[in-house]
Amino acid sequence: MYYRSRSSNIAARIFDRQICTPAPGTSVHHARRFYENLVPSYTIYEVECPDHSFRKFTEDGQYLISFSRNHQELIVYRPRWLSFSCNDEDCDQHDLPSKARRFDSFFTQLYCVPLASCNELICKDFFLYMESNQFGLFATSTAQIHDAPAVGGAVQGVPSIEKITFHLLRMEDGEILDKKVFSNDFVNLTHNMGVFLYDDLLAIVSLRYQTIHILQIRDSGNLVDVRAIGEFCREDDELFLNSNAQHQVPENNVENHMHQGQPNMGNSFLSGIKQRLLSFIFQGIWNEETDDTLRIQRLRNKFYFHFQDYVDLIIWKVQFLDRHHLLIKFGSVDGGVSRNADHHPAFVAVYNMATTEIVSFYQNSADELYMLFEQFGDHFHVTSRNSMYMNFVSSHSNNIHALEQLRSIKDKASNSSQFVKKMLASLPFSCQSQSPSPYFDQSLFRFDDKLISAADRHRQSTDHPIKFILRNPPHTLKFKIKPGPEAGSMDGRAKKISSFLFHPILPFALSIQQTLFLQPSVVNIHFRR
Repeated sequence: MYYRSRSSNIAARIFDRQICTPAPGTSVHHARRFYENLVPSYTIYEVECPDHSFRKFTEDGQYLISFSRNHQELIVYRPRWLSFSCNDEDCDQHDLPSKARRFDSFFTQLYCVPLASCNELICKDFFLYMESNQFGLFATSTAQIHDAPAVGGAVQGVPSIEKITFHLLRMEDGEILDKKVFSNDFVNLTHNMGVFLYDDLLAIVSLRYQTIHILQIRDSGNLVDVRAIGEFCREDDELFLNSNAQHQVPENNVENHMHQGQPNMGNSFLSGIKQRLLSFIFQGIWNEETDDTLRIQRLRNKFYFHFQDYVDLIIWKVQFLDRHHLLIKFGSVDGGVSRNADHHPAFVAVYNMATTEIVSFYQNSADELYMLFEQFGDHFHVTSRNSMYMNFVSSHSNNIHALEQLRSIKDKASNSSQFVKKMLASLPFSCQSQSPSPYFDQSLFRFDDKLISAADRHRQSTDHPIKFILRNPPHTLKFKIKPGPEAGSMDGRAKKISSFLFHPILPFALSIQQTLFLQPSVVNIHFRR
């Protein structure tokens, strides 16, 4: 019966489903085994398609997001299954008719919306989807100014962008519901790094002004400011400090210390979040010893000696852990704006928004943090409560094969500390950065994760097909995904990168191969015929 349930015969599997009841709590996992039989095993190479930049399928599979090549317009498609007529008895043995080999046989364009205005461009690496309301969040921005002066409390060394605009759209018809503009600021929009969506809450990290902006997306489609965490932590902190400064500053010095009603505290006070962090570190070291002499010695060596290093830390990245807790990454200015921040020392802290307290603080090479990451990885991979498909993304916390793979890498690592640092470099996780496709479920399929994985990243292209092999007996090759032309590339010297867009539900995927010389992409469609 075990091998029958793994049969490639769908009819036999459906019969087994009728007579066998899965164990409690495993019905979805049991149903997903049908994907072992339903695979995208047929490929149409070099499909005729619009010259767009294809971004991703939404998590519910309702929409394919793409942008025009000039990064001015959003084009949204509805995936639909291929249909064509055939008069012969055995249609499966025939090639597809030429009309069926086009992009518009698989997709219907819903609308094209101009998003960018004047000197702005769409940030093609940024997109977040709110599945419960079918809202989409997009971003446009002007060019970066790398040597911008640090004025108005800005961090020295962080670039400036004159205008960043977040656009909230209703995906059904493309109507722009609301906008949020940041002026002369810097938000890291690459792979959604500077923005995190959890349920109806949105966290946007201003690197330049070291502020975490918490917004709420209302059902009406409005973006509402909830709070700003950084210089101040509580809503009335600014009011309290302003009124306190007016009482304490001597009358004849008021004009020198006040500017448009704001206290000149730039050189006097650390930001609220930094004060919370320093207090937590101080208290932790204080509580390590009961003897006052040893306490002072420890504080001198572990706190005061590193005091300026802690003061110089800036917020790099943030994610929600739940509606009340944020995971915040701190590091140096250089690491915050670097493309490869893995080589820079960093720290992570858990911050409670309700109590405005730091709950825990770790260096990114701490063994204790790594053990939490290994055993409770899904607590970091938080998904919105309404996002059903994202709950089945494989991780080393929910999949024995992924855990074995992680431990194998750990055992082979020559330097344990470097391994821990490399693994923890991914924290906090980027929002909606993984595909929920069942073909990346490691309990169903094996594949080379150096060539392809659930992670939303471009990869160096290969001329060899990527194999997907059954994880369970009989361990057969089920399908291959090959990016680029069927015969391979004619120019072996040109550096090519590939991206893979898997539909979250259907046996359907796009592979997109492009060179670095702005030539049209080669798009292949992989589906179950």
